[in-house]
Amino acid sequence: MIIAIDGPAGSGKGSVCKILSSKLDLINIDTGAMYRCVALKALENNLTIDDKDKIIDISSKINIDLKEDGTILLDGVDVTKKIREKEVTMIVSPISSIVEVRKNMVDLQRKIAKGKNVIMEGRDITTVVFPDADYKFYLDASLEERAKRRFIQNQEQNIEMSYEEILDNIKKRDYNDMHKEVGALKRIDSQIYIDSTNMTIDEVVKKIEEEVGR
Repeated sequence: MIIAIDGPAGSGKGSVCKILSSKLDLINIDTGAMYRCVALKALENNLTIDDKDKIIDISSKINIDLKEDGTILLDGVDVTKKIREKEVTMIVSPISSIVEVRKNMVDLQRKIAKGKNVIMEGRDITTVVFPDADYKFYLDASLEERAKRRFIQNQEQNIEMSYEEILDNIKKRDYNDMHKEVGALKRIDSQIYIDSTNMTIDEVVKKIEEEVGR
């Protein structure tokens, strides 16, 4: 079974998937973390967004291991927290817009999910990665609410970014995510739309559980 969830940054997709993966015994594939791993690897190699060919090469060879407890290993090293840092956040969206990088990541995502019961979230899971997913959701929230959530999340993880920085970054990411040449964030008729602005995480989880019927 495949449950696919798309939506903009800060809409709660990651938190919802973690809870549902445990409750429904599904493998949680965090596609956003995978792109962040590519971005981190690029930074570690002192690359900029202009080093397109080198970034594409990284994405074709990268070794990412997503553990069941949420730990993310990059080349065998725990980068769970590091991929959430400001420097990675600032570059991940343009890197994920590189067509060849997206194609390499989609191939990897499909490979990881093959033959398994999974829940997967991102920007193009319902439209590109798994357009025939058993259940497709679009999780949304207002810009201000999403920035607030990300600010609180960063504080809990001791990541220094002001609310204003986060708000500006999410605005830019929204535009970039919706205008990608490949894998753009889209609303489609087959998605179940959930506006989580005034909902708790538990309420969103319950809504999805009701739709899935498990």
